[in-house]
Amino acid sequence: MKIKNLTQCMLVTVLLSIGNFCFAQNPYHKDFNEFWSDLNDHYAYMNQQQINWNKVREIYEPQSEKITNQQEFIQLLEKVLNELYNGHSSLNTNLNTSNRLIPSGSDLYVEKTEGKYIIKDLRKGFGADLAGLKIGMELSKFNGKPIGPQLKPFLPKFTGTPNPKMQQYALDMLFAGTHDVKREITAFVNGKEQVFSPVSYGNSDQLLFKKVLNPNTAYIKINNSLGNRQLITEFDQTLDSLLTYKNLIIDLTETPSGGNTTVARAIMGRFTDKQLPYQTHEFDEKAYDTKRHWTEYVSPRKEIFKGNVYILVSHWTGSMGEGIALGFDGMKRAQIIGTRMAGLLGAISNFKLTETKIGFQFPTERLYHIDGIPRENFVPGILTQNIEETFEKAREIK
Repeated sequence: MKIKNLTQCMLVTVLLSIGNFCFAQNPYHKDFNEFWSDLNDHYAYMNQQQINWNKVREIYEPQSEKITNQQEFIQLLEKVLNELYNGHSSLNTNLNTSNRLIPSGSDLYVEKTEGKYIIKDLRKGFGADLAGLKIGMELSKFNGKPIGPQLKPFLPKFTGTPNPKMQQYALDMLFAGTHDVKREITAFVNGKEQVFSPVSYGNSDQLLFKKVLNPNTAYIKINNSLGNRQLITEFDQTLDSLLTYKNLIIDLTETPSGGNTTVARAIMGRFTDKQLPYQTHEFDEKAYDTKRHWTEYVSPRKEIFKGNVYILVSHWTGSMGEGIALGFDGMKRAQIIGTRMAGLLGAISNFKLTETKIGFQFPTERLYHIDGIPRENFVPGILTQNIEETFEKAREIK
């Protein structure tokens, strides 16, 4: 009897151990599956970008099973986000080794043209510009190494044939650099290689800046503050002092971090005397195989500016800045002048992982111009090649 009882006790102990092992699942593996599922269920652009999300799971899930600490897990999630190849998906935490976010952490726009890496645009007043780099320069190295091989870590792994948007994303990420390494960018100057060392600068604390350009034209520059509701009051006060001008230029070339629709509608509401639509949303109800559409409107508020309006945009006009440009265009209330914008996808929602408590966000709604053009595909009515040409066009307004 004693032997039988001992055997039964040992069996119970083994079963309990197996049960405890099952419940002690690797928290990083568990959170990876939650992360993958949240994106699988809610990411709004999976079909439009032709992302093979099941292949992404196949690549990264085995890696998540071997993760042993938070740092390794953050690095893994950053790699997974590269599979989306757009700057509008990000984590709420980072490491010193993490890449800077784009476009908010970038200061130059490089394209590969006929096999050469050419600076097509510069963010005025930021590191690359202040270091002496110029639009049109050909680049040969980044941090002392050839550029091409360094793009590979940023390219999606679900495909072996990256498309131009994937290639551009990789270029943007590479030249934004990481938080822990000072950048060295090698360019050809008069046929010889020269090294430039841009310092990364933060954004201005000033919400906006105003200036009178000529007797007929006033100028307001918004400094990456579209997420700050205090901007509404400051914009109102500034606009009230400029109501008599024939022309008003609103500069959105320095709004890479986006903002919120309350601020956007408050600004646009000063330029219409009737309620008008400014953007359309589309949301997938995957559980029911249906789509929900709705249009957002701008309502008049306070005294209306009745003169001509010009909106300046750039590669650093992102998210809500892009929405304002499309809104003014859709309301037929302004001419849009500038380059293609940042092309950040959709409206984002926030999520948090159960085990590690890591927050993250990604687009869950698609956004459109009221005429049906996807926001990321919008082209300014007066298209320029770079920010210098944009400002030249602005100076012509009399």
